[in-house]
Amino acid sequence: MQANGQAIAAVLNVVDDEHIVQTCDLGLSEEAFDRLRVAEGQPASIEHAEPPPSIAALHRKIAGERLSRDDLFAVMHDIAGARYSKIELAAFVVATNQFELDRDEVLHLTEAMIAVGRRIDWQHEVGRGPVVDKHCIGGIPGNRTSMLVVPIVTAHGMWCPKTSSRAITSPAARPTPMEVLAEVELPLERLQQIVRLTRGCLAWGGTATSRQRRHPDLGGAAAGHRLAGQMVASILSKKIAAGSTHLVLDIPVGPSAKVRTMPEAQRLKKLFEYVASRLGLQLDAVITDGRQPIGRGIGPALEARDVMMVLQNHPDAPHDLRHKALRLAGRVIEFDTDVRGGDGYRIARDILESGRALAQMNAIIAAQGRRTPPEPGALVFDVPAPKSGVVVAIDNLRLARIAR
Repeated sequence: MQANGQAIAAVLNVVDDEHIVQTCDLGLSEEAFDRLRVAEGQPASIEHAEPPPSIAALHRKIAGERLSRDDLFAVMHDIAGARYSKIELAAFVVATNQFELDRDEVLHLTEAMIAVGRRIDWQHEVGRGPVVDKHCIGGIPGNRTSMLVVPIVTAHGMWCPKTSSRAITSPAARPTPMEVLAEVELPLERLQQIVRLTRGCLAWGGTATSRQRRHPDLGGAAAGHRLAGQMVASILSKKIAAGSTHLVLDIPVGPSAKVRTMPEAQRLKKLFEYVASRLGLQLDAVITDGRQPIGRGIGPALEARDVMMVLQNHPDAPHDLRHKALRLAGRVIEFDTDVRGGDGYRIARDILESGRALAQMNAIIAAQGRRTPPEPGALVFDVPAPKSGVVVAIDNLRLARIAR
């Protein structure tokens, strides 16, 4: 479909009710109006869609062949240009699952995903200093360490523009607990102003890098070694597009986490390191305990409450969330060339205990647009243990499913 010099791939539905669409008129969704940048009543035309130029490469991947760098760039160019149907998108994801990507295919897929998106450059503001970030591959309920790491490391003086995607497997998708406290859907210009003011943010990256978000989130639900390549490409492309130069990566391991075994975690760690090193991103991958949830709450309001209790140094704050956040913040702080290796945890703890992290979080919340947190839901149901005993395991997947 073409209008106003723009083109989109669309599914044509024919209706015979003139109360919906008049004869010889085309009715569009709001998204289609937006993407074509047209107003009601403007002329438009439709024609059968031509196969995407990269469709031959897709067919070769479906057949189990290895794709070249040019192949993957062509595929991502067509996906970003909305030339793939939903069925073709699904075929690409399934094919890269069925026939595991090798490490150079992962590298080229990452490069291609970066190339089709908008890239933010902070070096004019930061100079030669690092632009840091911390990311978790997900799968652990309550793991809100980023909301603690960002205020700690920015209080230390580092730049940490933390942008996240809306995850599809979590009961509290990554930026959502922050959305309880502040606005997270920020246009690029405003996000840059906030970062210049506070050195950090906790925001949704979909608006800031909107062109990149036209491709599927290949890492959103990735789990298991076959989908490792999709996960690596998705995560690293978004971090580099957001302008990060240094990244601490949290890889939780546990029987009900995304990564189930230590050998699998080590393989994933090496793949992340290989791709990051060739793209100029300094990576510190940390394998952590993913056998159970972090903190006390699952869901946006409860997770935000846990975070604020830690920042306030409340005596009843969840100790596991506090300890893990300090450990990861310490690793980020050690990217600072003036910090001696091993001193990061102590520096992070001092920033938290002094109240500087809380003050910094309040500054970020105010800059993004403060919200009044909702009270937890009124419905409560206690699940008492029928007898005494010891909890030997907690299933992350089932808890997340219940909360969701």
